[in-house]
Amino acid sequence: MIEIKNLTFKYREGDTPTIHDINLRIPDGQFVGITGAAGSGKSTLTYAFNGIIPHCYPGDFYGSVVIDGHDTVDASLTDISQLVGSVCQDIDSQMISSVVEDEMLYGLENFGVPREQIEPAMNEALKAMGIVHLKNRNIASLSGGQKQKVAVAAILALKPRVLVLDEPTAELDPVSSKSVFDLLKKYATEHDITVIVVEQKIALLSDYADRLIIVKDGGILLDGTPAEVLGHSDELLIEGINCPRSTSLMNNLRRSGLYAGPTCRNVDEAVSACELVLEGVRA
Repeated sequence: MIEIKNLTFKYREGDTPTIHDINLRIPDGQFVGITGAAGSGKSTLTYAFNGIIPHCYPGDFYGSVVIDGHDTVDASLTDISQLVGSVCQDIDSQMISSVVEDEMLYGLENFGVPREQIEPAMNEALKAMGIVHLKNRNIASLSGGQKQKVAVAAILALKPRVLVLDEPTAELDPVSSKSVFDLLKKYATEHDITVIVVEQKIALLSDYADRLIIVKDGGILLDGTPAEVLGHSDELLIEGINCPRSTSLMNNLRRSGLYAGPTCRNVDEAVSACELVLEGVRA
């Protein structure tokens, strides 16, 4: 369980808080997507999950962030890292080693995992990400999608309770993006870990997340299921967040009185709903 109460944070060099009045409860095993316009504070919010604030960035920290009963102010960054695994946006800057196997071993050895557990943990994580065949590859030779999977696998090998990813598909094509999310969702479901993803592609998030959080000017604008949040497509557009066209179309049909069904998250759902509309059925 993650519980955030009245969180406000202002960087030392800032004039106003970057995030303010944040209150969230995230149960174990939930897949959470966070998005918002550039500069909205969404990345700073992720720093609260993994302890980067207040431990790495100086500033004014108010409120509390508690993860599995550990207050991030009182816990050391090392202790938090054993609970929360993080994958940053710039994958190359996160890589320590030149070979995939060495990258996997780095965290396992430095976190003091018993020697007899290292090999099984590494192989399990590589298998979960579908990259066992890359074990002996040079990292510089990998594609962006493969590097992303290696970074995630290196964290999963440590068996965190929470996985935080900041813009994991920023440099990936649509096929690679979907592949990464497919693997994340499968692993999260099978191992009951909490996944928190900051992502600009709201259409991608809505297909995988259990919950969407929209950040605006450092606060929470919307928080709910993907269908609930996408129901505010006009409001999201004002904030610079482009919903899937299929979602906007069905929301417009609802306002016109032609459709009364649930919000459509993707093309497949919109096609099914349109078929009902064309048949004259009030879905």
